[in-house]
Amino acid sequence: MKKSIFILATATLLSGNLLTSCKSNAEKENEATENAAAANQELEEVRDDAKTDAAVTKANEAEWLAFKAEVNSDIATNEAKIAVLKSDLKKQGKAIDASYQKSVDDLQERNEALKAKIKEYEVTKTDWNEFKREFNSDMADLGQAFKNFTVNNKK
Repeated sequence: MKKSIFILATATLLSGNLLTSCKSNAEKENEATENAAAANQELEEVRDDAKTDAAVTKANEAEWLAFKAEVNSDIATNEAKIAVLKSDLKKQGKAIDASYQKSVDDLQERNEALKAKIKEYEVTKTDWNEFKREFNSDMADLGQAFKNFTVNNKK
């Protein structure tokens, strides 16, 4: 008796499981269509996001040319200041202070590094906003170094 009840219960469970887990072809087709539609919608969203990101992070040509002209002008001004500092060193006719000479060389190296950075961006066209922020910060630091160059903090 126990064996027949067990067989009947097992057969009922298997039949119920089989009937509830099977889907018709129409149901499978509908599910596949819904999945494909959802995937296409996600793809479109990703494309729209990529277009928006590209528009935000790349400089337009006019903005780039204006920035480049301004920066090149600033770099040329810095080069002129460095040339004046070097000529002052030669005119003094006394022994050049090693730290003074090192400071002038440091200013010149930093100015050359900014020139190289602007040329590198022209080739790579990386994130515009980040590049502009970093470059302006570096340029401001160099400008501050020029201002502090003649200040003597020794007492």
